[in-house]
This record gives sequence, structure tokens and C-alpha cells, in this order.
Amino acid sequence: MNILSVTPDWIVCVKPAGTDSEKDMPALLAAQFGGTFYPVHRLDLNVGGVMVYARRPAAAAELSRLIRENLLVKEYVAAVHGDPPPSGTMEDLLWKDARRNKVYVVDRIRTGVRKAVLSYTVICRPEPDRTLVRIRLHTGRSHQIRVQFSHRKNPLWGDHKYGARDREKAPLLFSCRLSFPWQGREMAFEALPDWYPAPADNPEPLA
Repeated sequence: MNILSVTPDWIVCVKPAGTDSEKDMPALLAAQFGGTFYPVHRLDLNVGGVMVYARRPAAAAELSRLIRENLLVKEYVAAVHGDPPPSGTMEDLLWKDARRNKVYVVDRIRTGVRKAVLSYTVICRPEPDRTLVRIRLHTGRSHQIRVQFSHRKNPLWGDHKYGARDREKAPLLFSCRLSFPWQGREMAFEALPDWYPAPADNPEPLA
């Protein structure tokens, strides 16, 4: 497992895709470091990336507060189908069908509907019908990135649950950066997935 930072209060690591963020990851960390690990946020099972786990109840409470106050910033990279505008903000109302574990964009507030907001910037288009985007979440809703891009006819590569029809076996989505204030300092941690183009292969950013 890729460990990015270890402190007495928390550990920042890269969760592998296919590993449960709330069950498997605390157990794996405990096996490696000992003690108890408290999940304070989550990633979908088939999505990997940077996560923080608290090592003390007080740290878990503080990290949870930062999340509630939008002071813990989550950024992602994704490969989407199509040609979205160079940058933008997406605001939608989302409703989750818990029985089917699927999220839908709806047009009015009702029980179980929550507002979802993200902003994004196009990084490059390494090949036809594949656009790399960098995303900042402003709300943390289930399947948010996946359903909001799909709703705009730009499903993520590999996201067959939300409309992709391609060769990839899992959504090309990765939590690439996590930042938060801690004891008067701004902490920031980054990683990139193996499907992200190497610098030599990465086309110039779009204007």
C-alpha cells in the first residue's frame, strides 16, 4: 500500500481500487501499523485514490468537522467520453435509489434529494473521445462525479453503471489530491493513477 504521510493523529494513504474504504482499509492499516483506524470519508469500491484515516477518536472528530465545513478539499482526475467545455461548474439535485444502489438527477426537492456541486477543468484530450478532467468536489454525494458527468452525456470511461460502453473494466476516476488545515498548517497530499498519461505522453493543456 502506498503510504503518503504518518502522524500520531492520522495516516494518509492511497486506497487501491477494489478495496472497501470503510471495512478493508482500516483492517489493512491496523495490520501494518497496529492500533485502530477510523474512516472519516469514503471512496466507491471500484475507485482508488488518496484518503485520510484517523488514528484517534479526537482526530476523527476534527477531520469530520473539517469535512462538514468544507475545509477538507477533495480533488479527482477522471477520463470521460465526449468533449465537455474547457471548464465549468455542475449543480444538480440527486436522488439515490438505495435498492438498486444507483443515483439519478431529478428536477425538484423531495424526500431523500440532495444538492450536488462540483467544478472541473479539462486537462487534455489524449485520444478521440477521451478527455481528462480535474474535478473539485464541493459536496460529497454518492456516485456524484459519475452521475453528474453522465447526465451531460460525458460518462466516465469504464463506468458501465452510468452509460459507458467501452473496454475499461472500472470507472477511470481517481482521488488525486486531499488538502486540509491541521494545527495551523495546510496539509496537502497528491497521487496519480497508472492510467494517467506520463508527462512525456501528456499533450499540452488546452487553452
